[in-house]
Amino acid sequence: MKVHTLYTTQYLPLSPEKAWEFLSNPANLKVITPDHMGFQIVDGADRPMYAGQIIQYKVSPFPGIRTNWVTEIAHVQTGSYFVDEQRFGPYTLWHHKHFIKKDGDGVLMEDIIHYKLPLGFLGRLMNTLVVRKKLKGIFEYRRKKLEELFPPKI
Repeated sequence: MKVHTLYTTQYLPLSPEKAWEFLSNPANLKVITPDHMGFQIVDGADRPMYAGQIIQYKVSPFPGIRTNWVTEIAHVQTGSYFVDEQRFGPYTLWHHKHFIKKDGDGVLMEDIIHYKLPLGFLGRLMNTLVVRKKLKGIFEYRRKKLEELFPPKI
């Protein structure tokens, strides 16, 4: 069994409160997801984030392939971190930790994703050839979008 890890960090020139307000709002996930993913929230994002919240999405990981994705907000420490876990979707395991830490005049946003693909050897091969690069591209898009939304203070 191979569990993969993706780790990213990003500085945002925001107060911890403003960062939390934006990043913990499930509706903002669409804003920071590439358009080509066809990301659509179907249900569950109509309240502020809370532990136990179920959020349903539709997403197109590859052109012509549309799938349902259901996540649960498993843990929340308001202002500090939250964890989303896949309950139904394309991964055998998806566990995504989002941390927000005060850093000077802004915050350091840290993401740690543990994921596993189905299909054993074929899934590991797909991760090497396609999936890991695609995930990195999604998080790079997010990095650029957040820089655009929250430019450095001059």
